[in-house]
Amino acid sequence: MALELKQSLRLSQQLVMTPQLQQAIKLLQLNRQELSELITQELVENPILEEMGEVEEERIRDGADPEPEPEKKATEEQAEVPAKEDDFNWESYFEESNFSAPSTASMREVNEELPSFENALTRTTSLEDHLKWQLSMVTLNDEERRLGDLIIGNLSDDGYLQADLKDLAQESKMELEDAEEVLKIIKNFDPIGVASRSLKECLAVQAKLLEPRDPMVETIIDNHLGDLEKKNYTTVAKALGISMDDVIVATKIIMEFEPKPGRSFQTLDTQYITPDIYVYKVGEEFVIVLNEDGLPKLKISSYYKNILTDKNAQGEAKNNKVTKEYVQDKLRSAMWLIRSIHNRQKTIFRVTEAITKRQGDFFEKGVQFLKPMILKDVANDIGMHESTISRVTTNKYVHTPVGIFELKYFFNSSIHTSDGKESVASEAVKEKIRQLVANEDPKHPLSDQRLVELLQKDNIEIARRTVAKYRDILGILSSGKRRKVF
Repeated sequence: MALELKQSLRLSQQLVMTPQLQQAIKLLQLNRQELSELITQELVENPILEEMGEVEEERIRDGADPEPEPEKKATEEQAEVPAKEDDFNWESYFEESNFSAPSTASMREVNEELPSFENALTRTTSLEDHLKWQLSMVTLNDEERRLGDLIIGNLSDDGYLQADLKDLAQESKMELEDAEEVLKIIKNFDPIGVASRSLKECLAVQAKLLEPRDPMVETIIDNHLGDLEKKNYTTVAKALGISMDDVIVATKIIMEFEPKPGRSFQTLDTQYITPDIYVYKVGEEFVIVLNEDGLPKLKISSYYKNILTDKNAQGEAKNNKVTKEYVQDKLRSAMWLIRSIHNRQKTIFRVTEAITKRQGDFFEKGVQFLKPMILKDVANDIGMHESTISRVTTNKYVHTPVGIFELKYFFNSSIHTSDGKESVASEAVKEKIRQLVANEDPKHPLSDQRLVELLQKDNIEIARRTVAKYRDILGILSSGKRRKVF
């Protein structure tokens, strides 16, 4: 078979992700802190970028030209020179850069509650430091002390031993029986029961140190802890041959024990969320304000601007091809970054505006009035793709009259009503379940089936397994575990 070469022409279209487009997409999904860090990095790497001063920001906010009058006049004179191929349209740049959201300073409380200076400097003692301090007070040999350090170093945040004691004993070159004695010493440290390997072991250590000791409590922990979890107090009473009152007394004592010894040493630092956008109720309308506090305002360096607009400087730059290409490349990068940041802010504003129009009842009355909404709804409202809406709403928070929420919170599935007239948002159904459980009789908690029946009275058609799923998401125990006998 003979081979031959042929040439042919073919036209095709394909989507190319340019570096500029990739940067714009990346900016959309950054949160405030990440965006601020990126801007700071660009200010360091790109000499053409500069941060605006307070005076320039005020002039832009007032709608004035950000430049002082002498520079403005000089720019107008230079604009009379015919534009060349490498010249830049600065007038267009300033028109685009005039987009700036109203300041939120006038909309906020003057005296905001901030963490005190003492809270910022205080360092709490960790569980590991507390136990090592107690270990140093005990007389031990080198192998035992090394094992003690290994045990303390392998504790979870709740204070339980996560490693196998046999492996720790081998690493410390000790017999398992001797290792058990060291572990026993540590379990008697403060907090009592720390370094236990199970809940049963943790409660048993606390029961043995109870004053006065109660053998009934120790017996129930050793043999009937599972029945206590299921609240089968009758089974425990029959198995031990005691009255129900005795079981209740012992159970109350056990309930006072600490199931997580390390809990008191956990440092739960408050996570402060800075909203990207504010929604205020002014009269009968909602006002949307972008939060740009703390974000550096960028501008083009006047030094490099003069290089590009001054004829002598242009001539010198053209003589040096490397310098010319470098300045032009950094200028394009700077302009694209400024434009991308402005487009990001505009997109967030438009998305929030579309959400506000669709969820007006939520902003006035709360979660129970949240309506079903998907990404496609907002995408159609503002003429953008669903993927863009998804990126914009990720890690972005909005301050509303009813609290602070992530923008993704407003997108949820719908649950049909029995009359078929209107659907209900899944988050609204979760809120109804939470309220029903909060108002139930503790001695007769509502089962999942009973919750289904109560929701049906509100014209909400929902399956029992769906109620169970929502209950797990809300962190609500089953009715058997919520029941209180006494």
